[in-house]
Amino acid sequence: MKQVFINLAVKDVQKSMDFYTSLGFTNNPQFSDEQGKCMVWSDSIFVMLLSHEKFNGFIKKPLADTKNNIAALFALSAESVDKVNEIVDNGLKAGGSEPTPMTDYGFMQLRRIEDFDGHTWEIFFMDMTKMPAE
Repeated sequence: MKQVFINLAVKDVQKSMDFYTSLGFTNNPQFSDEQGKCMVWSDSIFVMLLSHEKFNGFIKKPLADTKNNIAALFALSAESVDKVNEIVDNGLKAGGSEPTPMTDYGFMQLRRIEDFDGHTWEIFFMDMTKMPAE
C-alpha cells in the first residue's frame, strides 16, 4: 500500500497534537515520542508533528517561517459539506484560525484552517455529479 507522510515543524508538539486531534486525526503512539507525534488521518495519510529541533535534523536548508509565509497548502477531503464545517469549526474552537471564508465552486466547497504554526489546510467536499462539463 502506498502511503503519504507529511512532516511539519511545530513549536509546541503537545499543543499541536491536541489541535490535530480536534480536527479528527488520531495519534499513533508507536511512531510518537516527546519530539514528534504521528497523527493519522486514514490508513494511507499521516502527519508527523516534529519539534523544530527534530525537524532540523532532517534538513540542510533553513526552516521556513510558516507563520508569515506559505510554503505549501495541504488538502483533505471530507464526505460532506457538513463534515467540512464540523472539522474546521472544531479546529477553530481548538485555537486555529480561518484565513479566508468558505469558497464554493458549485461542485466543490472548501474551507481553510491554519494551525498554531501557520500550516494551512484546505478541507473540502467535492461532488463530481456537479462538475461542469466542458
